[in-house]
Amino acid sequence: MNMFINFALFQVAWFACVLGAAHGVPWLGPLVVTAVVAYHLRRVPEPRTEMMLLMLAALIGLVFDSLLVSAGWLTYPAGQWHPLLAPYWIVAMWIGFATTLNVSMAWLKGRSYLAFVLGAFGGPLAYLGGAKLGGVSFTDTTAALAALAMGWALIMPLLMLAAQQLEKRRPAAERRVLTTAAESQGHA
Repeated sequence: MNMFINFALFQVAWFACVLGAAHGVPWLGPLVVTAVVAYHLRRVPEPRTEMMLLMLAALIGLVFDSLLVSAGWLTYPAGQWHPLLAPYWIVAMWIGFATTLNVSMAWLKGRSYLAFVLGAFGGPLAYLGGAKLGGVSFTDTTAALAALAMGWALIMPLLMLAAQQLEKRRPAAERRVLTTAAESQGHA
């Protein structure tokens, strides 16, 4: 899959999730994420392995965002199953994000320090962007941003490691095809 298409599709899914929730249609984001995931899974060589990564990201996202909600640092305008749990659209967003791990973000594999730094800064910035669009509110901005930075600094390398480990489960011939395709996309 082309890394630019992958990145663009995630951006579309991210905006659909945030703007859908902000405008009272929280189901819109998961609908778009479903389409993005369906497209993504048709283009990866081992959909079952990729699906494991997507579900791991969903679980991590559900737990992490629910902890922030339970702590009272984040509130969401719509789509919550329970007041102490993250909304379903943010879990869908985590799944959409996971579609980038083996494609547009594959360059981070094996670069834990860089994944740590990117997570520490990129995670909170994404939530700040979501807040500006009305998809999330900070009840304690300082505590929320600190928790987001620490959490994403750990989660990003963890997700990249999971992507790497799951990739090892693929047959060697498939890994060579993926590596060659990723390298040719990076040089194009």
